[in-house]
Amino acid sequence: MQGICADEAAIYWSFTTALVKTDLKGKRLRQVPAVNHHGDLCYHDGQLFVAVNLGKFNDPQGNANSWIYVYDAGTLQEVARHKVQEVFHGAGGIGYRNGHFFVVGGLPDGVQENYVYEYDGDFQFVKKHVIDSGHTHLGIQTATFAHDRWWFGCYGSPQILLVTDADFQMQGRYQFDCSLGIDGLPDGRLLSATGRCDQTQGCSGRVQVALPDEQLGLRLADKP
Repeated sequence: MQGICADEAAIYWSFTTALVKTDLKGKRLRQVPAVNHHGDLCYHDGQLFVAVNLGKFNDPQGNANSWIYVYDAGTLQEVARHKVQEVFHGAGGIGYRNGHFFVVGGLPDGVQENYVYEYDGDFQFVKKHVIDSGHTHLGIQTATFAHDRWWFGCYGSPQILLVTDADFQMQGRYQFDCSLGIDGLPDGRLLSATGRCDQTQGCSGRVQVALPDEQLGLRLADKP
């Protein structure tokens, strides 16, 4: 499980080597195979934009091969590919804001900051942003913009949530697991994903509603 996004009628799930579309209750509507490694994804204007790395992740020397693959949200048919080779340690996640796309990804051990790569609507490179986050294990996995803030899910023990303002200035670092998916909904709620893989049943995912919390960063809606 690598990421989720949603529109008013469906949830879209990235499973590294497959894309899945379900209704809002989780009923599978469509599934297509995908090249390894499909990461986090975002929805915009009827299309899905998926961060893809065909090279190495987290290599201090780079050696990534970073792309954005674009799919029609209705059919899951691939419609375009865009090179994002500036994403030096491997493209792993993507978010959208104000006509621009923002790509996140891997990070070598020992690096004490994270990076966000900004592209315009045609995927022309705009700027590399630096987040003074401290180290997070393997970088940033998932991203979304909601409530005038960026929310970034990271691996680790425990998993880490980074929150920044719109200009990537740190607002908080929290112990909350949205490393497998985070997406903002139009009504102000967020969806946070979890997942598991089983040798006999394969991989599955689950989403829960999350709400902003001043002390916790995010909290699940079914918890007081």
